[in-house]
Amino acid sequence: MTIRCDIVTQERIVFSEEVDMVVAPGVDGVLGILPHHSPLLTTLQFGELLIRKGGQEQSFAIGGGILEVRPDHVTVLADAAEQADEIDTARAEAARHRAEELLKQGLPPGSDRFAEIENAIKRSNVRLKVGVKRRRSGPPPSINMGGN
Repeated sequence: MTIRCDIVTQERIVFSEEVDMVVAPGVDGVLGILPHHSPLLTTLQFGELLIRKGGQEQSFAIGGGILEVRPDHVTVLADAAEQADEIDTARAEAARHRAEELLKQGLPPGSDRFAEIENAIKRSNVRLKVGVKRRRSGPPPSINMGGN
């Protein structure tokens, strides 16, 4: 028994396939979604989203968004999403370093850039975690990608 999973950003369809399970970083904790799950609508935080299919696991770095679950379909409307093998860890490390340097320099009083910089650090940390984990475990399983 499977459940359809679509991971979508404003730019593209990142993933679209029948899967056995989805593990998502909800704002109130990690959610495990199996076929015939009760309907659910929740927000996502920065974190790793896992897809399990046929004993294989595929990782995605998610930068927040919304998760909609129906008994036969999971839709992830992500603010940002990258498949593990798309992540350039050197670029993610450089982005984290730049954001941390901005914080060290201090922000002017009343600046609204703190949340922007904090989100850049969170996103970089998630990208690094997922990218490094993928490189340690080898190439991703052959799960077909939908969309572009």
